Amino acid sequence: MPEQPSGTLTIQTVPMPADTNSGGDVFGGWVVSQMDIAAGTTAAQRARGRCATVAIEALRFHAPVLVGDLFSVYSQIVKTGRTSITMHIEAWVQRQRSGEHLMVTEGDFTFVAISDSGVTRPLPAETPD
Repeated sequence: MPEQPSGTLTIQTVPMPADTNSGGDVFGGWVVSQMDIAAGTTAAQRARGRCATVAIEALRFHAPVLVGDLFSVYSQIVKTGRTSITMHIEAWVQRQRSGEHLMVTEGDFTFVAISDSGVTRPLPAETPD
């Protein structure tokens, strides 16, 4: 596994006890929802408007997330199509007690740009940074 995150820091939060499963670890659905929020933010910025998640592929959980971890999500666009944006999303934690920094989850998310009526629309041309 990589030692450093790939992409741009998009979200940072701390999971709380209410976010845990019956085993005491943070619920996987909470992790995926945070990743989807980060990916959606990146997609909306690139599309300059509304987007919808159409696929989550190759989602891999490497380690549990613990209450109190500093949970960070990194987004990196890897491909764009006429209406779609595919990105690699990584979730990393910094352990509260040990300070250890490690990737806990990664996956590939695809979004499409949508109009106000909910139908797909072409992506606008990229603008220089």
